[in-house]
Amino acid sequence: MATVKIGFVGCGAISGIYLENITKRFKEIEVIGVCDLIPERAQNAAKLYNVPKIYKDMYELFADPEVDIVLNITRPIEHFLVTMSALNAGKHVYSEKPLAAYADLGQALLNVAKAKGLMLGGAPDTFLGAGIQTCRKLIDDGVIGDIVGCAGFMICHGHETWHPDPEFYYKPGGGPMLDMGPYYLTAMVNLCGNVEAVSAMTRTTFPERQITSAPHNGEIIKVDVPTLYAGNMRFVNGAVGTLYTTFDVYYPGQARLEVYGTKGTLYVPDPNFFGGPVKLFTPENGLQEIPLAFDYSDNCRGLGLADMAKALETGRPFRANCAQTYHVLEIMDGFLRSSMSHCEIPIKSRFERQPLMDPSMEHGVLDAAY
Repeated sequence: MATVKIGFVGCGAISGIYLENITKRFKEIEVIGVCDLIPERAQNAAKLYNVPKIYKDMYELFADPEVDIVLNITRPIEHFLVTMSALNAGKHVYSEKPLAAYADLGQALLNVAKAKGLMLGGAPDTFLGAGIQTCRKLIDDGVIGDIVGCAGFMICHGHETWHPDPEFYYKPGGGPMLDMGPYYLTAMVNLCGNVEAVSAMTRTTFPERQITSAPHNGEIIKVDVPTLYAGNMRFVNGAVGTLYTTFDVYYPGQARLEVYGTKGTLYVPDPNFFGGPVKLFTPENGLQEIPLAFDYSDNCRGLGLADMAKALETGRPFRANCAQTYHVLEIMDGFLRSSMSHCEIPIKSRFERQPLMDPSMEHGVLDAAY
């Protein structure tokens, strides 16, 4: 079977699950090479996953004609430079979330990709998992009626107590919205449609954070971004949504995502994950758990990349495309601008929701056509 060859830029913490899934789960893509600013990381990844090539830097990777798609899994503030450099080198790109740190940078990436006829996609791809796909089907089938609204809550006290290198979460490109917002917003727009306007309030509760995790235990982080967002959205279909994200609050849970309809309420699984549970409340039947109707319920990061690779081979559209990732970025950027200006911000971009996953396909193989 012919495979699409992936070149990794970045071999940090999240690279492990991508390497695991590409080498062991997805049958139509393979890792051709890796690079990292810390050479030991690339060497370790290549050794552990039998990767044939280690590049001295990303530019050597971009110059390799064997690389079909560049996988950008660098830090968020670096996403723009890496993706733009890869596009300018003529490579298709799949980027970790967010597309860029700011909407104008994301728009610049879209412009270059379109001008060069290149594919640009990105995370999160959790919306392609069994949990949110099951929710999407229930909504599309009219089970909860017309969408009235949605609400998401990501509440925690930050990453400095457990992450080995947490500083970037509190610098430009970080914060709870750019870090976790893409999971919630990607799920929301796939379930409820396009957003036409946003408003928000933000705050930075703690101007400094002390790291208590190794290896930077005791170091102080100066916080340069908002660490609490309370955002509101008006959808094109008239629904109203809210998203509350914070690194400032002690809370026994972390994730809640709900969609409200005229006939019932859908309790959506944590959008940071691929699986369930999916719960439905209706006045007729009360609260019931709904069986998952699709494949990919465990940690399948790379699923969106595999879908993009299949699109590259067949010419069909792909689901985790840049129209979607940019729409999500514009919403997040709009929240920040609204907070600064005390005004509602119009969202200009639109994306087309792609068809549901095909549950009849062999695991690790994507559908050739919608």
